[in-house]
Amino acid sequence: MPSTDRPLRKLGFLTIGLFDPAQPARGHESTLEIIELGERLGFDSAWLRHRHLQYGISSPVAVLAAASQRTRRIELGTAVTPLGWENPLRLAEDLATVDVLSGGRLNPGVSVGPPMHYEQVRAALYPDTADEEDFSYERVRRLLDLVRGKPASDFSGTEGFEEFSQVVQPHSPGLGRRLWYGGASLGSARWAGEHGMNFLTSSVVRAQQPDEPWDFAAIQLALIREFRDRHPDGAAARVSQGLVVIPTDSASPRQRATYEAYAARRLPRTSAPQGPGRLLFAPDLVGTSQEIAERLYEHAAFQEVDEVAFALPFTFEHEDYVQILTDMATRLGPALGWKPAA
Repeated sequence: MPSTDRPLRKLGFLTIGLFDPAQPARGHESTLEIIELGERLGFDSAWLRHRHLQYGISSPVAVLAAASQRTRRIELGTAVTPLGWENPLRLAEDLATVDVLSGGRLNPGVSVGPPMHYEQVRAALYPDTADEEDFSYERVRRLLDLVRGKPASDFSGTEGFEEFSQVVQPHSPGLGRRLWYGGASLGSARWAGEHGMNFLTSSVVRAQQPDEPWDFAAIQLALIREFRDRHPDGAAARVSQGLVVIPTDSASPRQRATYEAYAARRLPRTSAPQGPGRLLFAPDLVGTSQEIAERLYEHAAFQEVDEVAFALPFTFEHEDYVQILTDMATRLGPALGWKPAA
């Protein structure tokens, strides 16, 4: 087995939390059970994707509030919340509330840009201000300021029998250091570093230059280095990598066939940048833990990180996620130098 000077320090996983629209409660319960399993297996973190007007979790902050009451140790994150759908002040209140409920375990990840299918949803989302909404990094800055304690109002004190605060309440002092930016471009990496955030890099990067090599690992490595070059903490700034990883050590023949077919369907999109945004996708890693570990040790960007949030595939069954997480924690993690949390 190859070795690295950076043994894996934190092992996490990311799920979309799919559900049947006819029985949404069961899908949400499955997600909570998976998070509970993750804690029992010693994972350091569990992350939820954010999906609007789809059959995936639309309110991960609410689901994580429930998870906070069913777990005691595992960190809980969003990867990521698209801020184009959010009011930063209201989101700051929700995040601080869940952080307090969880005992300081929340790791909110966010991104910016117009909401997906904005032309179709703008009338429902911003009926009066659709043309004036700012979907730039300024929206993140507002959230950062509010979470970190910058006044939201110029009024405080007593009015009648009620007390008012200038800053978001509850205030959770450590939360400001646990905000993450999910970025795929050098500009995002640079901005996140300059503003003292943590950085989430996933299985998607942006091939910004038409003539640059289509090398996913090299582009992702450049993002990580740009982020750390701009961050006050330098090389110690936190970066989490989120590739799709599917170990098959204890999988049944049916499961292996399902996983391999899933990865094969998605492989063509990894051959060249996709769409006007020139998005480049990483291949899904399917195989035994030893095989996956060898591929990760060869990955230039993985060599620069010591924490991951491996993404679970979208469309599998509950028992498939149980098998994948169990193999991750008991076989793949140790092969990468990771030790489960007590």
